[in-house]
Amino acid sequence: MDIPVVFLYNSVMKIGYATLGCKVNQQETAAIIERFSELGFGVAADGEAADGYIINSCSVTSMADSKTRQRIRQAKRQNPDAVVAVIGCYVGVHEAEAEAMPEVDIVINSENKDEIVWRMAEALSPVGLTETGSFTDALQALDISSVVSAPEGRTRAYIKVEDGCDRFCSYCIIPIARGQVRSRPKAEIIGEVENLVRKGYKEIVITGINTALYGRDFGAEDEILALISDISEIDGDFRIRLGSLEPTVINAELARRLVKIPKLCPHLHLSLQSGSDRVLKEMGRKYSRQEYLDIVSVLRESDLNFAISTDIIVGFPGETDEDFQDSIDMVRQAKFSKVHVFKYSMRPGTKAAELTGQVPEEVKKKRSLTLTARAEEIANEFNLLSVGQARQTLILGVGNDGRARGITDNGIELVLLGEYKENTFADIIIEKEDL
Repeated sequence: MDIPVVFLYNSVMKIGYATLGCKVNQQETAAIIERFSELGFGVAADGEAADGYIINSCSVTSMADSKTRQRIRQAKRQNPDAVVAVIGCYVGVHEAEAEAMPEVDIVINSENKDEIVWRMAEALSPVGLTETGSFTDALQALDISSVVSAPEGRTRAYIKVEDGCDRFCSYCIIPIARGQVRSRPKAEIIGEVENLVRKGYKEIVITGINTALYGRDFGAEDEILALISDISEIDGDFRIRLGSLEPTVINAELARRLVKIPKLCPHLHLSLQSGSDRVLKEMGRKYSRQEYLDIVSVLRESDLNFAISTDIIVGFPGETDEDFQDSIDMVRQAKFSKVHVFKYSMRPGTKAAELTGQVPEEVKKKRSLTLTARAEEIANEFNLLSVGQARQTLILGVGNDGRARGITDNGIELVLLGEYKENTFADIIIEKEDL
């Protein structure tokens, strides 16, 4: 969007930011900062005082809540006169608490996060936005979801296609924090991808709070499959990486159709949460361990080295040693490329918070360490399976050690000897020393 240059911003006025939580939050923050840069703001370096701070918060655990409050107070300490704005999941869960913090000037919930640019600009305005009507209108029309975050430079682009979740798993606060499913129009997404491909991006990463729910608010089933298929048909030398899908939404049949899409990378984040059927039922997850393994089987039929990462919670209320061993067994059977291990955190307002049999913290800690160690062993074994194979690798750039960095189609990060051109594909025969 072309914005009228009638405002008194320049690079001396700086915006600082802090992002907590998931990749969707990271994408949103990058989009917001890009918009401020377009308006002429400078971006404060880490630890540098700024005129305005944006805290993109997380509330997935009590620790995330605590870190959010710490970052808010830290921002105000860096510049007591700064405008501090809080957005994200902490606001969705603790809006009144955020508004009551003396360090906070602006509070915006997830459903209204597009307001952050003009609300902050208004607060920092040297002349008052009411005096610059056309500029105010332009600011209020900014859509941060349509801005691309590309942290590796012009190699990989991240696009958020939906927000919100309606699954209401018993342990999860996100449906309350993020609200109902809200999908972007397909035509808008396709147009954005076409533009990115023309600009030279080689990998399009599709993200969302619950990406598999894309289109459900339109009344469409399996619309995420149609979206990825349409993106794959766009002309150009690029590939698609799907950030995550939920087994509460997809099944083996949808996975079988998904892997046939030509430009889709053989790499998927498929949240498990527990390997125990009993615990999965208590969690409100709508699948069994066998149904999960059926999806894994379909993915591996298409590529023996199809990378699958996951999340697992340890210490869910009532989790027994046997339940925990079921989770360890699932890590072995699924041969995950990466496991994010979380200790259960009670979130008031969720069904799990009312369950009896809360697991002691020392037990959760021990199980977390045990599962993490086993998961790392399995991940190393997975990576070694690709040694000797040729994998399509996107060259991301050169590190400080002079060696090229790349990421394979199945998500393995490589450190390469030899000369490679940034933002190109290379078929790399993987050697052990590349891992």
